[in-house]
Amino acid sequence: MARITRWEPENEQFWEAEGKRHAKRNLSISIPALLLAFAVWQIWSVTAASLNDIGFNFTKSELFTLAALPGLSGATLRIFYTFVVPIFGGRNWTIISTASLLIPAIGIGLAVQNPETSFMTMAILAALCGLGGGNFASSMANISFFYPKKAKGTALGLNAGIGNLGVSTVQFVAPLVVTMGIFGAVAGNPQVLPDGSHIWVQNAAFVWIIPIILTVIAAIFGMDNLPGSKASIKEQAVIFKNKHTWIMTFLYVMCFGSFIGYSAAFPLLIRTEFPDVNALQFAFLGPLVGALIRPLGGWVSDKVGGAIVTFIDIIVMIFATLGVLYFYNQGNFTGFLIMFLILFVTTGIANGSTFRMIPFIFSNQKEAAAVLGWTSAIGAYGAFLIPKIFGWSIDTTGMANTALYIFIAYYVVSLVVTWYYYSRRNAEVKC
Repeated sequence: MARITRWEPENEQFWEAEGKRHAKRNLSISIPALLLAFAVWQIWSVTAASLNDIGFNFTKSELFTLAALPGLSGATLRIFYTFVVPIFGGRNWTIISTASLLIPAIGIGLAVQNPETSFMTMAILAALCGLGGGNFASSMANISFFYPKKAKGTALGLNAGIGNLGVSTVQFVAPLVVTMGIFGAVAGNPQVLPDGSHIWVQNAAFVWIIPIILTVIAAIFGMDNLPGSKASIKEQAVIFKNKHTWIMTFLYVMCFGSFIGYSAAFPLLIRTEFPDVNALQFAFLGPLVGALIRPLGGWVSDKVGGAIVTFIDIIVMIFATLGVLYFYNQGNFTGFLIMFLILFVTTGIANGSTFRMIPFIFSNQKEAAAVLGWTSAIGAYGAFLIPKIFGWSIDTTGMANTALYIFIAYYVVSLVVTWYYYSRRNAEVKC
């Protein structure tokens, strides 16, 4: 693979003759790498609940801690991953960050086979799953360098949207592979459930090892470090002096924070509030529709503008949350599910539209990449906060209503902020 020595994506002639080809190749490898990162990040969402069934003796509090730690560590790592691409290079960092996913994948696969494994060891492995969560910030920053402004929304939407499918993929694949000895004796012996049936919990982690290795090889031979994208942390830190960095961070918490937070809380909400419903049959649907719709949010925003798409989307988000609240209080699971799926759709569209807004607000390419990473880092804390808010609401009032009212209030404020700064006629920035 020849080294790229010139990169001018805003030059139409260069883009059509050479740039588009390289950009598509890098995007085609970045997408599966990000999907695997999300899958590893969410491994605990499908393994923690089975631990006590196979001989472990963790308390409910400890199990919830194991489920929450990947969200906390992943969001924190995103802060650091935000600034690494201009330092190490996009290709180099994709190789390093994707290969690092092998650590939790192998570690968890080994640890769950021994019921004597300590809680501290499990907690460390859960935190290491955050390596997958961190990858999003660097992946989005890297892809943003490859595309001209006119195509950034679609490219970032595809990278993030299909990458986000890792959440629903792990929730769909893991329950299937743990029921079969697909790796034979190499992966270890099965565990015995209380009813006498066999289960291979380690497969939920081991199943990702070969795809990770193949993706690392693809990145080695198929991705590029771009010239002109180098920047120190000091050069990138200038974004924190710009008020729009903080405004867009607030808005991205609204959409991606909701997406990843609801993804983590949705199965538990179904299980606790509708105990007669099999949560595993529906848990993956929310993350699935939210991830699939994200590229559409970016594509439509490329056509009509990210701010107006975000503004309209938040209105729908508010009404969808009110719908969730209504059907939840009616005890109507069908209505609750439909409204929640609409809510997931709105989070996906806004994920795409807000990320399309950023390159137009920040005309400097390096600053825009840094803001993309930073906003994704703070937004990821939703994976930790939203389940905690739902849990607090249910523990203190017996219902999820208070949590939903808090989210509605946040969305209303987000609507006003979007209108004032970006979508009204005389807005400060038109994007």
